[in-house]
Amino acid sequence: MRYRRFGKTDLQASEVGFGVWTVGTTMWGIRDESVGIRLLQQAFDLGITFYDTADVYGDGLGERILAKAFGGKRDRLVYSTKFGYDFYNHPGVQPGQRERPQDWRPDYVRKACEESLRRLDTDRIDLYQLHNPRIDVLQRDDLFAELERLKEAGKIRHYGATLGPAIDPRQAEEGRYCVTERQMITQIIYNLLEQQVGQPLIPLAKQHRVGLMVRVPHSSGLLEGRYTRETTFSENDHRHFRVNTDERKKAWLDDGLKKVQKLRFLTDGKGRTIAQAAIRWILAEPCFACVLPNIYNEEQLREFAQAADVPDLTPEEVGMVNELYARNFDLEPAGAL
Repeated sequence: MRYRRFGKTDLQASEVGFGVWTVGTTMWGIRDESVGIRLLQQAFDLGITFYDTADVYGDGLGERILAKAFGGKRDRLVYSTKFGYDFYNHPGVQPGQRERPQDWRPDYVRKACEESLRRLDTDRIDLYQLHNPRIDVLQRDDLFAELERLKEAGKIRHYGATLGPAIDPRQAEEGRYCVTERQMITQIIYNLLEQQVGQPLIPLAKQHRVGLMVRVPHSSGLLEGRYTRETTFSENDHRHFRVNTDERKKAWLDDGLKKVQKLRFLTDGKGRTIAQAAIRWILAEPCFACVLPNIYNEEQLREFAQAADVPDLTPEEVGMVNELYARNFDLEPAGAL
C-alpha cells in the first residue's frame, strides 16, 4: 500500500480507502454484519488505513461497525465520517431512496458530532465532512464557526465536504466554493467514465493545495470488469434503480459496456485489471489523496488494495483516456436511444 497526504494538511490516507457504506447499509446486498466486520479487518491487514463512513449509514451502523471491527487499533486508523442528514427524526431508508431532511444548525452539528464520537468509540474524528451540502450551506459562517470550535476542542482534526448524492451540474459551483473559499478537503464522484465534476476542480485543487478524494471510482461497477448486458440487481440494491427500471436507464449499462471495451489498452499486457487501472488513472493526479472503491466481497477487496502495487499509467495512456472521453468514446450522446 502507498500513502498520501491531503494537500497542505497533516492528514494522511492509504491511497485505497474503504467506503463503509457498502457494509454499513444493505444497499450493496450485505445483510450480515459479521461479513462487513470481516471485510473491514481484512482491509486493515492489506494496509488500508482510511475508512470513510457517515452517521446516516444504517442510522448509525456505519459508525458502530468500525468500533466493533477495530477495537484497540484506533491509533493506527484514519476515521472520516459525515453529518447533516437528520436521521434521528427521519429514520430508515426513504421511499425511492430520496434524501432525508438536513439540519445545519450549529447546535445540531455539535450534537451530531458527539453522537458520532460515541458510536465510533473514539475521542476524535480525523475528518468530519458536510454530507451533500448545497451552496447556501457552504456559505453559512455560523456552521463553519462551530466546526472551528469543534477543532479547537480536539473533537475533530479536519473538516471537509462530500458533494452529492449523485452527479449534478450544481456541483461545479459547490466544488469551486469548497476548494477556493473554504479550502477544505472535498470528496467527489469521479472516474474514467464520469469526469464532469473533477475536470474543473482539479486545477483549483492544485492551485490551492487542497486534497481531494474520490468515491464511485468504478462508475457503480461498470469499471470492475464483471458486468454484462444481462446483469440485473435485486430491489434492495441501489443499482436496481439504474438498470432494472426503464429503457433509458438500461442504456447506462449498454453504453458503459461499450466504453469499457475501448479502454482495453489500459489492461492488455499491462499487468493490471480494468478495476485497478481505474484507480491508478485517478491517482495519476497528485491532488487526489485517496480513492474509495465500493467493496462488498473479499475478491474485490484484494484486487482493489493491490491497485497500489500495479504499474502507474503512463502519460501517453492518460492522454489517450482524455481523448476518448472528449469524444464520448466515439458513441452517440450517453443514454441515447
